[in-house]
Amino acid sequence: MKKPLKITLVAFGTVAGLLIATLATTTIVNAVQTPREVAALEPYGELVPVAGKHMNVAEFGDGENTIVLTPGAGTASPVADFAPVIRGLEEDYRILAVEPFGTGLSDQADTPRTTENIVREIHEAVASFGVDEYVLMGHSITGIYGLAYANTYPEEVTAFVGIDTSVPEQPGMDDVPGIISVAPALRGLGLLRAVTAISGNPLEGNPAYTDEDRERMDVLALRNSMAPTYLDEVHHLGENFASAQGTTFPKELPLLLMYQAENPAFPTWVEMHEAQAATVDVAVTREIDADHYLHHTRSDEVVAATREFLASLPARG
Repeated sequence: MKKPLKITLVAFGTVAGLLIATLATTTIVNAVQTPREVAALEPYGELVPVAGKHMNVAEFGDGENTIVLTPGAGTASPVADFAPVIRGLEEDYRILAVEPFGTGLSDQADTPRTTENIVREIHEAVASFGVDEYVLMGHSITGIYGLAYANTYPEEVTAFVGIDTSVPEQPGMDDVPGIISVAPALRGLGLLRAVTAISGNPLEGNPAYTDEDRERMDVLALRNSMAPTYLDEVHHLGENFASAQGTTFPKELPLLLMYQAENPAFPTWVEMHEAQAATVDVAVTREIDADHYLHHTRSDEVVAATREFLASLPARG
């Protein structure tokens, strides 16, 4: 064998060996550390039986009126994600922060992530708390699931509060992101942990969140991100948005829709929400100068608008 070729092959073999050893290490570290880190978290909420599994629901406050909080898709820890909103409302409201299957401390799901299944499961969890009427409030994909929820259980939902919620008319929601195809490998090999360690917590330095909030987000992101339940939900997005086409909230249901003043991905974002608000008798719309996660950076505005809106509603007879 010619010497240059031999040197090249040796170098290639060395690099390949180092890569294999590195991946083996990240895989083992991730497999061992993630369960330990989750077990070390201070428990929060109550694990309630739902469809043969357990869903985590955290209860805050003891006000006369109840708010049910549901998250956007892929939220690692809904309770931590909504922490500033919860703290801003719990003094006067009873809050049930639901962590749907595949998020927070809840189990992964066995059932397909269709709107019908997700809505039924959340309702089963809420029903276990013995509440008959409540405001449904949520972020992002809750705009789609909330439509179905409010129409399925109209006698229970007294109002809907949306935090930059999705609308059925959003274009391109049937396109599955390319990274989803390699997500299981990234997760299994522990590369997600490595990337997270390098990128850091996006809420670092945000005074609206405590160290405990950030720890929950960090630990549960490694447990839930790119996990089977989330991936299945992504694959069902096209179907779920299609099934929502033409659906409106019940005409008599009061709406508060808070949304980005400018959404580069959807130039007609404001118009789509205004059109949705026009389908009901009572609606308040609020443009907020922030990105999709309004409650991360503008939680005070979200809380104030919610309080003002709910206070303006007449008692339900």
